[in-house]
Amino acid sequence: MIYELVWHSEAEKDFDQLDKAVQKQALTQFRKLIASPELGFSLGNKAGIDLTGYQKLYFFRKKYRIIYKLNISQKIVKIIAIGKREDMKAYYQAIKRVGFCS
Repeated sequence: MIYELVWHSEAEKDFDQLDKAVQKQALTQFRKLIASPELGFSLGNKAGIDLTGYQKLYFFRKKYRIIYKLNISQKIVKIIAIGKREDMKAYYQAIKRVGFCS
């Protein structure tokens, strides 16, 4: 079953700011994600960042993260943030946006 990919508006900006090579790998991950959304890893509460109920998917030699929310009943994968793992940037972006997407 193919899931629908939905974007948080800021996540679209995250994607647009990536280098072309990184974008290409992200697109590959999106294709995998809509076919098999269980590929990601569950997030929780770590270092004061509570993303319980959200998932992460690594790409570009595990330097980048796609943070997303999976809605199984509606068959939707909602992209919350895309960013570097370094300094937990992707996670901080996601936590700022969680209040604006459910």
